[in-house]
Amino acid sequence: MDFSQIHSSFKLNGVSFNSKVDLINYARKLSSSVNDFFVNWLNDKDYLIVQTSGSTGKPKPIKLRKEQMINSALATGDFFEIRENTTALLCMSTDYIAGKMMLVRAMVLGWDLDIIEAVSNPLALSNKNYHFSAMVPLQLEKSLDQIERIGKLIVGGGVVSESLKTKMSKVKTEIFATYGMTETITHIAVKKLNQIKEKPTFYKVLPKVKIYIDQRNCLMIDAPLVTNEIVVTNDVVQLVSENEFEWLGRYDNVINSGGIKLHPEKIEHKLSKLIQNRFFTIGVKDERLGEKLVLVIENNTTNMDSQEILKRISESLEITKYEVPKEVYFVKNFIETETKKIQRSKTLDLVLNSSKK
Repeated sequence: MDFSQIHSSFKLNGVSFNSKVDLINYARKLSSSVNDFFVNWLNDKDYLIVQTSGSTGKPKPIKLRKEQMINSALATGDFFEIRENTTALLCMSTDYIAGKMMLVRAMVLGWDLDIIEAVSNPLALSNKNYHFSAMVPLQLEKSLDQIERIGKLIVGGGVVSESLKTKMSKVKTEIFATYGMTETITHIAVKKLNQIKEKPTFYKVLPKVKIYIDQRNCLMIDAPLVTNEIVVTNDVVQLVSENEFEWLGRYDNVINSGGIKLHPEKIEHKLSKLIQNRFFTIGVKDERLGEKLVLVIENNTTNMDSQEILKRISESLEITKYEVPKEVYFVKNFIETETKKIQRSKTLDLVLNSSKK
């Protein structure tokens, strides 16, 4: 790719570049990951090899066309009205698509992009204000006391809990949840999370993206600017309109408990009003029910009583009798991917193996 295609206003950590060599030499000082990205972006190939995150399966490399990555960056710039001279913060790993696309957006749109380590509280590493950034939910939660230093923030890589939504409801920063995956070159849909005039809000697809559902009620995405094929997902959704949808959960997470189909993510939405710690629900094999619903809570600081938690859940008017977990497990720390997504199955295996000892 020709260096001349990089926007003249593009900067990394306040530094401008006059040539491909200058940019690569500077990137080498930042990290091997950032350097590898620019070396591969500025070569003669029209594609980039990108690793999936591995949150729902084994990580795998996929090929993405650079032209389509540029289209994605332009779509984001138009949707959020963030163009040249935007100050932005990159605090996610550049090993994966979310971090790589922050670099692409900066190059294509002409941003002044600061790169810092992908820690849980990134704003502690910088004292500057920014127009735009991207975080995972954990980073947002840990940064709430300083989040107004960012004008617009997109959040991906996990579900934002109801308790976190409540905490950020009055902050001045415009915060959006994003829906997407490596195959769609990050987000193809966005949902406002705060400063909301009308409730409920749903994911709204970006321009020139069409959505459908298959026989499983799973989302199908037709986004010709960023992918050559229709993407068939395992995300169960409800179409609200031709360009809006409500995300209900993962098809492969559905629990068949005594003939009743339970969506863990839908149950978690209700439980998040009752449980402050990080948690998830998941199915465990059961002789009578086939699968039983269990609750796994991350707890490394305080004593929690499982019977008290189940009592509180049972008394909630929002939760049906089928949605009450049969058991509660505690684990000190969840197992996560490098992009901070919870690995449910691996965490459950850790819990069950520990309980057998």
